[in-house]
Amino acid sequence: MSHIVASRHIQTLTGKYRHSMSTRLSVTKKCIFCGKEYTAKTLTTRYCSHTCNSKHYKQLKREEKLNTYKESFEKKNPEPSVITLAVQQKDFLSIDETASLLGASRRTIQRMIAKNIIRVAKLGARSIIKRSTIDNLFI
Repeated sequence: MSHIVASRHIQTLTGKYRHSMSTRLSVTKKCIFCGKEYTAKTLTTRYCSHTCNSKHYKQLKREEKLNTYKESFEKKNPEPSVITLAVQQKDFLSIDETASLLGASRRTIQRMIAKNIIRVAKLGARSIIKRSTIDNLFI
């Protein structure tokens, strides 16, 4: 049923008037994004404008994305001091341990092995590197 709005009354297509359900509620509130005071027409309004609503939504999404990234980064990269302490006490290191100790990639260590910069001993399928070899690289 179509309606034609006329001030406080609504006229239906049949010509009858009925009273609208609008209220004259006005509440002074403070915008949760910008802090500016505004007059709200409903009790659930939280922002002074659509712009503040959009900006706050974007800010929340940006923070959520950043927190997700930080959590995933912390899971992938445990605290370096714990790794370094365990590696420093060993006499023989794997390629991965050597890479973490030097701050290089696994592929870089493999290239250094191929160029005979680092000597490797094989233990079955596993390659082990003497700790003293790593220490002598920088002397």
